[in-house]
Amino acid sequence: MTLSELSINRPVLATVLVLIIIIFGVIGYTSLAVREYPNVDNPIITVSVGYPGANAEVIENQITEPLEQNINGIPGIRSLMSQSSQGNSRITVEFELSVDLETAANDVRDKVSRAMRYLPRDADPPTVAKADADADPIMQVTVESPTRSLLQLSEIAELTVKERLQTISNVSAVEIWGENRYSMRLWLDPVRMASYNITPMDVKNALDRENIELPAGSIEGDHIEQSIRTMGLMQTPEEFNNMVIIEDDYRIVRFGDIGTAELDTENRKNILRRNGIPMVSCVIIPQPGANQIVIANEAALRIDQMRKDLPEDIKLDVAFDNTRFIRASISEVQTTVLVAFVLVVLVIFLFLRNTRVTLIPTLVIPISLIGTFFIMYLAGFSINVLSMLAVVLSVGLVVDDAIV
Repeated sequence: MTLSELSINRPVLATVLVLIIIIFGVIGYTSLAVREYPNVDNPIITVSVGYPGANAEVIENQITEPLEQNINGIPGIRSLMSQSSQGNSRITVEFELSVDLETAANDVRDKVSRAMRYLPRDADPPTVAKADADADPIMQVTVESPTRSLLQLSEIAELTVKERLQTISNVSAVEIWGENRYSMRLWLDPVRMASYNITPMDVKNALDRENIELPAGSIEGDHIEQSIRTMGLMQTPEEFNNMVIIEDDYRIVRFGDIGTAELDTENRKNILRRNGIPMVSCVIIPQPGANQIVIANEAALRIDQMRKDLPEDIKLDVAFDNTRFIRASISEVQTTVLVAFVLVVLVIFLFLRNTRVTLIPTLVIPISLIGTFFIMYLAGFSINVLSMLAVVLSVGLVVDDAIV
């Protein structure tokens, strides 16, 4: 017995099967990722290491090369690119499409942890991210205020905006553009340093010796236990100026004798402007294959909540949202599908002049298209411009089969 005969002889069973197709199709449609184009991105892992003050050659020899030598042994690598610049090393590892992203990230973390013993002690801990460092962000949120400095705005962006946005599901990273961090600048006077016979290395050694917080254990009694904290970290310019550089039987040289400590921004070259107004912004970078529209919707909700929680002088604004173009493209294709369906039904009715025959493709086309979304979900596809165009083309094939 063929499927058509079974459907005619047992209409209740046919109706149940149609309902099952519709239900699973709706489930598949709501679960599909939405992108502008198909997800053909290879799994990409980025390793970043900061080494303040080091030039590109030192970064290359002491950080980039040891990391590359360890990472090269990971199976499934398609390409490995590195970039050594002033104070920063960045390695981008691209894997084959068949490699799982989580597995690749764990392998890279393992190799990086093994290579840390070869890195300079003063280098920042390596950061492993599941995204390309050059990946395009999908949304930019600006933080501005007419009364606050860029240092204060950077602190709000770091502690509030970034913290709330980076917890969104499938967000790879939230970067801060135009950030200005607080930093203690130590200005050295070469003339006074020469008079005291002090070198910059002496200042560095003094910082390593004096500006440190060590574990001090605890005090235990019969009924209490109190932890002890050594307040060794210097916080104010006065504390840095009073830092002892050299002490011997004849003299005590403090930093204030050879220079000046000043609380200022870490990087004065970093500034972001929009319409001529200085500001700070947070950009959202999604993970490969993530539903960008879902991320943008959740980000919009959290931005609205942050507007209520932050002071009135803080203004949050969405500078750009790339999902607007994705929504417009998908909406245009969906409209094309609807128009194609209506035109097909009208053409069939005009040529056949039979309502009953026209009713068959009218019912078959939507049911077939809805069921297709569940198959797309099982196959790992996404809703994008190309897949929706394929749905448009399939309307004609469904009509041919329905009429025949």
